[in-house]
Amino acid sequence: MDKKKYTAIILSAGTGSRMKSNMPKQYMELLGQPVIYYSIKAFEDSPVDEIVIVCSADYIEYFRHSIIEKYGFKKVKAIVQGGKERYNSVYEGLKAANGTDYVLIHDGARPLVDNEIIVRSMHTVEKEKACVAGMPVKDTIKVSDELGYSANTPDRKSLWQIQTPQCFEYDLLAQSYDKLFSDMSCGKSVPAITDDAMIVEYGSDTKVRLIEGSYENIKVTTPEDMGIAELFLKKRRKM
Repeated sequence: MDKKKYTAIILSAGTGSRMKSNMPKQYMELLGQPVIYYSIKAFEDSPVDEIVIVCSADYIEYFRHSIIEKYGFKKVKAIVQGGKERYNSVYEGLKAANGTDYVLIHDGARPLVDNEIIVRSMHTVEKEKACVAGMPVKDTIKVSDELGYSANTPDRKSLWQIQTPQCFEYDLLAQSYDKLFSDMSCGKSVPAITDDAMIVEYGSDTKVRLIEGSYENIKVTTPEDMGIAELFLKKRRKM
């Protein structure tokens, strides 16, 4: 049986406005390295074959010299410019990954992804064609009405907090994008796309498998998150 090829697409095109910093959050220093370093290092040390970085045009040269070359990452195949929305950025990464069998899409602002999550994602996507990492929610969730009052309370047992990586068979995701863009060009109403799984859910009949990530696999979004990520990284270094 031919060995399947895996490509990680790491997204680093966000501006990080909620971080209240002039520098995008993924380039801020966390225990001596940029936040994005930890995501790339996790995939560099994993069984994936190659990495595609998606970042804003203003940071492509910085990324190449101050991150890829500085830290000696060998699996980075390409650094491409992101798009207006997240799904546009993923699509640019997908084009750069043409020829691969599976893609693992990951937020560069999730520095605590580990090899266990990556390998579990790789094993599952071969069986299921689509899977996303996440964890069951711990808190009760309320749905509000337009005036800010509680409208209903969904059953917590059925709710998951979705993380990355989100993993897909390449052709499945590419074909799902084709349908989405085709419908958009025809003026059809499409849902607001907030994660990668929604592309496949919209553009195909394939069910997306939820798999266990980690409660430590947080997304660094606010200044408080930097402190939490630092604590988790320090804990790992002591293990």
